[in-house]
Order: sequence, then C-alpha cells, then structure tokens
Amino acid sequence: MMHLKTINMKFTNKSKGIFSLLCMLLGSGVFAQEVEQDSLKTKPVYQQNVNRKIDGVVAVVGDHVILDSDIDLMYLESKARGIDTSMFSRCEVLGKLMEDKFYAHHAVQDSVIVTDEEIKGVVDNNIEYLLQNLKSMNEILKYYRKKSEEDFRTELYQTVKLNKLTQGMQDKVIGEVEVTPEEVRMYFNSIPKDSLPFFGVELEVAQIIINPIISEVEKQKVIDRLNEIRNDVLNGASFFSKAVLYSEDPGSKSNGGYYKITRKSPFVKEFKDVAFSLSEGEVSKPFETEFGYHIIYLEKIRGQELELRHILIAPKVTDQALKDARDKAFKIREKILAGEISFADAARSESDEKETKANGGLLINPQTQDSRFELTRMDPTLYGQIVNLGNGEVSLPIPDQSQSGLKRYKLLTITNRYEEHVADYSKDFIKIKAMALQEKQLKEIKKWFELKLPDTYISIDDDYKNCKFENNWLKK
Repeated sequence: MMHLKTINMKFTNKSKGIFSLLCMLLGSGVFAQEVEQDSLKTKPVYQQNVNRKIDGVVAVVGDHVILDSDIDLMYLESKARGIDTSMFSRCEVLGKLMEDKFYAHHAVQDSVIVTDEEIKGVVDNNIEYLLQNLKSMNEILKYYRKKSEEDFRTELYQTVKLNKLTQGMQDKVIGEVEVTPEEVRMYFNSIPKDSLPFFGVELEVAQIIINPIISEVEKQKVIDRLNEIRNDVLNGASFFSKAVLYSEDPGSKSNGGYYKITRKSPFVKEFKDVAFSLSEGEVSKPFETEFGYHIIYLEKIRGQELELRHILIAPKVTDQALKDARDKAFKIREKILAGEISFADAARSESDEKETKANGGLLINPQTQDSRFELTRMDPTLYGQIVNLGNGEVSLPIPDQSQSGLKRYKLLTITNRYEEHVADYSKDFIKIKAMALQEKQLKEIKKWFELKLPDTYISIDDDYKNCKFENNWLKK
C-alpha cells in the first residue's frame, strides 16, 4: 500500500485504473511464462542498468516467487494500454509486487478468509471488461497465449485470489483506523502554511436520464424467443449450446451462461429471487430485470450455493423509440431554460435514473463519495460533455448508454463551481479528513511492516539489491 501510493501519484486517473487492473491480472505472475522474448529485444531506458535474465527468480517473499518476466509483462501490458512506462521503474514495479506478496503471505498466516464466490465474481467482471476491449474470448486467449478458456479462468482465479488476500490483509491492518475531528484539525494545523495543498477547479454536476420506451411488441418478441429456447431445452436440447448461440451476456455466454451464486452474490434481486425459487434441473420461465429478459437452468444446489446457467436477451430499441426519448429530453430542456421548472425538480419528476433523481440529479464522485469533481481528474468522457457549460446552462441531449447497454439520452448541468484555491479547513474538511486518515493508516501499516518483516523470509536477486525500495526488504 505504501509503495502503491508512490507509484499512483504519478498517474492520471485513467492510468490508475489500468495499472490497478494490471496489478490484479499480473500480480502473481501467472502469465509470465508465456512472454515472447522477441517482444523484449528493445531495452528501454527505465531499466536502470538492471541486467535481465530470462524468467529468472528475482525475489522470494514468504512462500511467493517473483520472476523477472513478471516485471517484463507488467511493462508490456502497460504499453498495450497506452500507459507511459517511463513513469515508473523496474525497481518500483518489483517493490509493488513484493509488497503484494508480503500482504498475501501474512493473510494466510493470519487466517484472512477469501470466499470462492468473491473470487469468481471478480474473475467474471474482469473477463467482461476484457471482452469489451478484445471483443471475443478467442481474442483474449490469443492475446494472453492461453490454450483454452478453462486454463485462462484457472490462472486468473489464482491471480485474483492473491490480490483478494492482499486487500483482505490491508483491510485487517487499517480496518479500525479512524480519525476524530480533533485529529483532523491537528493534522491541518501541522502543515506549514507554504505547504498547504492546492485544490484545482471543482464542479458539481447533475444529470437527467431519459430512457427510450420499449414497445410491448418488442418485449413479446423476446419472451416468445426465450420460450422457444426453453421448450427446446425441455425436449433435450443443450442449454450450454443455446447460451453460446443466443445469450447477450458477454460475461457468461462463451461459458454456456454459467454462474455460481449465493444470496450475497452481486446479482440483481429479481435474478436471485428466481434462481433460488427453482428446483435442481428446472428451467425458469422468462423473467425481466434491468438488463433484459432471462431464463435460468438450475444445474446444482450445493448448500447455500447454486450452480446455474442463464440466457439473456434484451428487447431491441427501435429508432423511433430513441427519437422519442431525444424529443422528450429537448422538451424538458426547453421548460428548464424558460424557467417553468428547475433542473433539480425536472430530475425528480422526469429522470429515469433512480440513483440520482431523488437528489435532483446530482452526481456523486465515485472516488471521493462527495458531490465535487476536480476538473483535472474528471472522467474524460464527462469532462468533454460539460467543459463548455457555464453555471446554470443545460446541455443539449447527449447520447448515452446504461450499464446494461441500453441506449438513452441525458441532459447535464453544472450546479456549482469552486475555483482553484489553497486548502481551507472549513470549506475542504472532507478532503482534509481523507488526507489525515490516509496518513494515520500509513503509519499503522508502517508499524505492522516493521513488526512482521524481521520474521518473514525475503530474498532478492543481486541484480536488484541496489534498488532504493520504500520498504526495508534488505533488512539493513
């Protein structure tokens, strides 16, 4: 965690997310064995004169081994995603990998529990992310040079497990760390006046979402199609094959619609309600969720866990329905501009997004959990949509897409603008509190590291012993 902080401070928000994904995909080195040496012939300057060995062991932390090719592959993956690899050194990457292994090693020692369902949920989400970028499972297997989806999932499972253990150990160390208002005040007062943080321009943004109305005719087409598939399965057809051919769920269709779930799995309520109402071997009738219509085949009941397959088909949105949604958005905008209704009231009465409508359409920053977005750290897509808006102006209807893939339109407005300024205790209390908490957490982790490090087996190859690690891996 300490080392990760050092690296992440150098990245843009986009790079942070990608680097975090790389850490999760590559942290245990499961893909390192497949790196083609031809791709490593050109040696960039960031290698800091470290002599490279082909797949040599560069470090051991407890029971975990780190290969030189783990670091190589981290760079290759970073380059493939457009990250400037000159921004971090091989020593920094090795330090991050060692830190992850250190946490994971002690997670096992301290009986940190990571459930199978947690791991598989993350695996499915990562594969869905990869499918969005590489378009098909065959492309993923080709990119990572894996022979089968089963091999890829198995190795990804081990990687995710390692990272879950790492996160679990971190949470255990700092989970009960809190800061009082007095500690926040003392932290702020301890910062020299000429060293106070400088906050850039911040905005509060609200939106109104207008979904197209899907006709009953289109809905019935999907229900009829799913009933046909269900009847075929009841008459002996393979549900696996039907899912591969017809399901529109990118996270499961290539695996025959397979999921393993419990009551706590992150699936929508309607899906879990139907799944847990079925008997083993039963196929549900078509039912609706926010993603479309489904049928579920319940394969196995294992205590509180279900093994199932499902097929998802979403009703088609007609061009006319999209046009009607756009026209509705235009009319709402005209009423707001004419002063007939405020943006906030229009969001409460007209928006189709339940997460924001009750709050007048106000967006919450997922990174800080408050309503302010720092302009220079804003999601690039959102930035492009609001950058030319003045306070109180309302955007033209903007084409958008929901998490489930539904095409729709939205209106955006800037409700408040906070100019760049030096940190102020009263105005920026939430940010200052977060900074004070982070400092206290880092101190707690440092104490934990110093306690655990002497009794943990650490070995570093001679080629990397001149690295200036943030942690005292060499135990000097």
